[in-house]
Amino acid sequence: MLNEHASTARSLVTLFEAMFDPRPAGSRRDAQAAAAAVAADIDAVVGLDTDRILRAFASLVQATLRTNYFVTRESSARSRNVLAVKLDAQLVDELPLPRPKFEIFVYSPRVEGVHLRFGPVARGGLRWSDRRDDFRTEILGLVKAQAVKNAVIVPVGAKGGFVVKRPPLPTGDAAADRDATRAEGVACYQLFISGLLDVTDNVDHATGKVSPPPEVVRRDGDDAYLVVAADKGTATFSDIANDVAKSYGFWLGDAFASGGSVGYDHKAMGITARGAWEAVKRHFREIGVDTQTEDFTVVGVGDMSGDVFGNGMLLSKHIRLVAAFDHRHIFLDPDPDAAASWEERRRMFELPRSSWDDYDRSLISEGGGVYSREQKAIPISPQVRAALGIDTDVTEMSPPNLIRAILQAPVDLLFNGGIGTYIKAESESDSDVGDRANDPVRVNANQVRAKVIGEGGNLGVTALGRVEFDLSGGRINTDAMDNSAGVDCSDHEVNIKILIDSLVTAGKVKADERKQLLESMTDEVARLVLTDNEDQNDLMGTSRANAASLLPVHADQIRHLVAERGINREWRRCRRRKRLRGGPRRVSG
Repeated sequence: MLNEHASTARSLVTLFEAMFDPRPAGSRRDAQAAAAAVAADIDAVVGLDTDRILRAFASLVQATLRTNYFVTRESSARSRNVLAVKLDAQLVDELPLPRPKFEIFVYSPRVEGVHLRFGPVARGGLRWSDRRDDFRTEILGLVKAQAVKNAVIVPVGAKGGFVVKRPPLPTGDAAADRDATRAEGVACYQLFISGLLDVTDNVDHATGKVSPPPEVVRRDGDDAYLVVAADKGTATFSDIANDVAKSYGFWLGDAFASGGSVGYDHKAMGITARGAWEAVKRHFREIGVDTQTEDFTVVGVGDMSGDVFGNGMLLSKHIRLVAAFDHRHIFLDPDPDAAASWEERRRMFELPRSSWDDYDRSLISEGGGVYSREQKAIPISPQVRAALGIDTDVTEMSPPNLIRAILQAPVDLLFNGGIGTYIKAESESDSDVGDRANDPVRVNANQVRAKVIGEGGNLGVTALGRVEFDLSGGRINTDAMDNSAGVDCSDHEVNIKILIDSLVTAGKVKADERKQLLESMTDEVARLVLTDNEDQNDLMGTSRANAASLLPVHADQIRHLVAERGINREWRRCRRRKRLRGGPRRVSG
């Protein structure tokens, strides 16, 4: 298209240069004249599709706020062939909803990524994505959940992600391949972070004044608040990100990426799982069950080496875990002893590395076992059939079918501590979900027989799936509420570090006392975070109890938010008034 309309392409380049070339203003091309030339070229085009595409290019250039394209310093990401472009995404009509306030697109031959931010002060992790063709779609889906989660913690949400474009070729040596893949991932992560910082303002600690990035023309206001966190694939990368920030002299220091070696270790604190467990306890308390004193049955997604699942399955000694699965194994224990199985799970959690294959087989009840997901078929004992509610004539199942049976098991709790979307609404197709890896094992929410779903992971159930499960009599929150404690903890960490660093700069706290001071607050931070979770779940419990009587009020509130506050009914999955019907139990607000 651009080759066929070379004159318009040249005009677009001229416009870009006029807007962002940092040379003295006297030698800069006139941006207004360049924009007028682009408009004139497009007006002369014949053909509706051509006109639409060229106008999209023009709007993209004009929505650009900053770029590192003209940066020349050797320490920049640009010197390593990384291009970063900051956009006001709300000005780009072609982008799907919701559109973030700020978007930074990073591109190089080795890595590509985006960082989506819904406001000047936002928090969210960076993901190492494996979705080369649609990673922005993945990140947008995650940031939608993050925006909801942050609504009760920090003002708005943010999320970023990157893809490795040139992964190392396999050699046949599994250990060497794993190390090579990680090394390339770390290198790409560093380039991605550098690209973000190339177009981000800094702050002078002594004066508090904002300083723009060198050789970058800004077409927006001051914007120095950029923080990141761990996500899928980057759980151990916080120190790496902070080292990059340090090389830029970035004002946040090791508050840039929370959870590093100087900070709060979420897994050691078990904070995300403990927050999710507050939701679990509240759900069960509403049906007259005390999870801390009464045995109850559980199936789960995850394994004991994971932060959320591992910590979560140790939060009550009365858990009777009858089945679980991760990407490697399926664990079956149809009639577990609560005390003995808790001790075994704790032993596995404390191992440097573990999988369900490390579970002591002598502690597994009759008919159970641990099986690889690579097996062609898995034997199904009478005990497993009874525990999972499988038909009596079934004697073996393929791993995908067995996982589906686990997700539909008639247990008290389904605890999601893994990665992936396993439950959808009957009205949705697998393609609607956008998680192809789990298409073979996904079930409909109205097939789930667990009484409660607790979510330490993200996006385990689609938004429509949650509604369907609730209307079927189950108890569930949005995942963002259940697992908000991790983000809440990061928020406390960043704010505490900013405060302490200001005291260090003022000479009121010695630099060598900083780490000890942070560590001394660990228990207090955990208490504050969990208090937030308790309060949120108490408030939602009260809201559920009053939902039926306040149904007209809720419908009017939704209408007001849509009409006056810009809430999008479709992507927020807000039901229309005529569909908000049901009895006191079926309507939960």
